[in-house]
Amino acid sequence: METIKFEYPAKQPASGRVLVGVVGSGDLEVLLEPGESGKTRVTVNTSVDGAASQWRALFDRLFATLPNAAAMNLELNDFGATPGVVRMRLEQAMELVKQQAGK
Repeated sequence: METIKFEYPAKQPASGRVLVGVVGSGDLEVLLEPGESGKTRVTVNTSVDGAASQWRALFDRLFATLPNAAAMNLELNDFGATPGVVRMRLEQAMELVKQQAGK
């Protein structure tokens, strides 16, 4: 089991909390909550050791396309999810945050 942490610049805090996915074989759980203004913190708990560079590349790409992202704390609990599942769960979480902000 490995824990990997990243930090990215952000705007104002997200408007609510989100939970998508499950911790189970080949899946991923994403917990998102409002963060400190100006920062997004990412914590990945993964069953796959030695994959920090792949996780960094994924989040670097994601946040490069979200220059106005809300400040949040993201916790990912991974149990061997494929890149497609990871991306899908992150997109689900981001979409739910946008919906909450629009209320």
